[in-house]
Amino acid sequence: MIRHLAPLGLAAALAATPALAFDITSMTEGEKAAFGDAVRDYLVENPEVIVEAINVLETRQAEAQAQADFDLVAQHADAIFDDGFSWEGGNPDGDITLVEFLDYRCGYCRRAHPEVAELLAEDGNIRVIIKEFPILGEASMISSRFAIATKHVAGDDAYAQVHDILMEFSGEPTDVALRRIAEGLGLEADPILEAMDSEAVTAEIAETRALAQALQISGTPTFVLEDELLRGFVPADQMAVMVADKRG
Repeated sequence: MIRHLAPLGLAAALAATPALAFDITSMTEGEKAAFGDAVRDYLVENPEVIVEAINVLETRQAEAQAQADFDLVAQHADAIFDDGFSWEGGNPDGDITLVEFLDYRCGYCRRAHPEVAELLAEDGNIRVIIKEFPILGEASMISSRFAIATKHVAGDDAYAQVHDILMEFSGEPTDVALRRIAEGLGLEADPILEAMDSEAVTAEIAETRALAQALQISGTPTFVLEDELLRGFVPADQMAVMVADKRG
């Protein structure tokens, strides 16, 4: 651990003192050793300098990541907000757009589901877009294929119903289980099950996966709130504050 912190601590010590009046590279080996001992003694006596330096580094890294995310959203805005196939809900004319990349088998996505619903219920001026991003195995892929196939065959309202059910479904997405879901909603199961492996469904998943890769998204849920990437679960109350900030 000391081996990793020493360079950071040295930088912190140098930053905390006036500019050096000598060139460190011109020091003799004895001078370098003496200087190293002095720095070590300083850090031992003032260990809070290391913590301070780490905090500054982490803040700078977070700021750099946030700016990089803003740039990524701007670069891929058309694919994020207007891909022509992702399901849209909430208020289609809302002044704020919230996009969610999700996986039906993701525990945090399931936690986020009622939070997003609460946000939409309390704020009637938000447009929401769902991006199917199955990354947690075969069950995730089957669930997403079923949801997308339902949208293609039976329309947006049917997709919304299936989406809500899959977010709470704890069993395995077998043909029998999916058939029961479809029939329970009054839908014809056969056309939906047949469409699950269609080129159109496959292409939609592939396009969303490519977008996620371009945005450097590796986990779910991930949200895009207007121009900002939110990587991970966000409670409704916190998201409401962010929405208010976006409105100014």
